[in-house]
Amino acid sequence: MDLNQDAQVDTGQVEDQRGSGGSGGGLGGMIPIGGGGGRGGLIGLIVTVVLVLLGGGFGASQIFGGGGGGGQTDNGNLNENCSTANPDRLKRTDCRNALYINSIQNFWQTELPQVYGVQYQKVDTVFFANQTSTGCGAADSGAGPFYCPADKKVFIDLTFYDELTNRFGAKGAFAQPYVLAHEYGHHVQDLLGTEQQMRRAQQRDPGNANQLSVRLELQADCLAGVWTAHATQTQDAAGHAIFNSVSQQDVQDAVQAAGSVGDDVIQKQAGRQVNPDTFTHGSAAQRQQWFTTGYRSGDPKQCDTFGGALGG
Repeated sequence: MDLNQDAQVDTGQVEDQRGSGGSGGGLGGMIPIGGGGGRGGLIGLIVTVVLVLLGGGFGASQIFGGGGGGGQTDNGNLNENCSTANPDRLKRTDCRNALYINSIQNFWQTELPQVYGVQYQKVDTVFFANQTSTGCGAADSGAGPFYCPADKKVFIDLTFYDELTNRFGAKGAFAQPYVLAHEYGHHVQDLLGTEQQMRRAQQRDPGNANQLSVRLELQADCLAGVWTAHATQTQDAAGHAIFNSVSQQDVQDAVQAAGSVGDDVIQKQAGRQVNPDTFTHGSAAQRQQWFTTGYRSGDPKQCDTFGGALGG
């Protein structure tokens, strides 16, 4: 992955709630998941991955239990650190993630009306540290990244990427934009009404609630793959390309990240027997398959996970 050094980072698509200065590159101030606070060992691991890349907002609202509000936003340091006046800005995790967000939203702003006749609505990603409050309830770092439809925002503690690398083995740099593209896939589903339809279907048929959740999550993986196929075509506000290139190794990094958080992999890591009936996000093979479907086709209409067999 080669980011264009001339690309301007639009920090206006981010709400920085990490406190004054945040942490250098977004990698400090981590509360270890699975340690302390009653979130011990394997329980912490399971809780993390239930929402991990992944959390559709419906799942977040059910688990967090409602609520609202939010932390105090101060983008002053983010604006300064990500300015073109800082030649090292793209070495920072927070600035790179802001640029990934710019790319993802630039793509969907054009793609959604062209393919579905629906106008794309830009939404912010909230960078928080340790914990925050949302329209889907209180969240902490253990929740992993998630999209909250009540706020129409993506939430992420950037220290999650340490967990993704060290605990789940997704070490490639492109795992990070994959995570964000998945969450913005949930926003696309929200705009298209897919998530609302899925929720109603869950209410009508609670026995298939998990299966419906899997289909929603796999579709978000597929939409992340679609964006990946077009990432090098995205531009900043001044018309500069955001990505100079996305390599096959980058694509493989995203595929690996998708597989590392498959429900079957997580259940095995937790020492549990693999039980497909309890899956909420899909198996490793399914997640990899649907991301790849999106990437190879580059067409969101090929992401119809609700229309037939899921494979894997």
